[in-house]
Amino acid sequence: QVQLVESGGGLVQAGGSLRLSCAASGRTFRMNAMGWFRQAPGKAREFVAAINWSGGSTYYPESVKGRFTISRDNAKNSVYLEMNSLKPEDTAVYYCAAGGSSIAPMIPGYWGQGTQVTVSS
Repeated sequence: QVQLVESGGGLVQAGGSLRLSCAASGRTFRMNAMGWFRQAPGKAREFVAAINWSGGSTYYPESVKGRFTISRDNAKNSVYLEMNSLKPEDTAVYYCAAGGSSIAPMIPGYWGQGTQVTVSS
């Protein structure tokens, strides 16, 4: 079993920045890819970013490419999402996920509880 706990969400103005963190515990040796997804009210959960075990490969959808950066610290069993130039349409609950080896696509096996990000216009 793997437990994922997100932190760092909040309210920010459009154009601002936020950094999300995700701490993993449990059977972390089984984790390979880690990533972030988000879900806005009334919409399906969507992929935001993924990173492989070594941190050498990342993958983003076009909607966030160039604005969001995913990184990880395996010594701390943590993954981060740096979000810049935030837009109101980035408002959503952001979920940390842990999965298998693939990052494109990433297939999550575990989810965090989510952290709210609200971007005001």
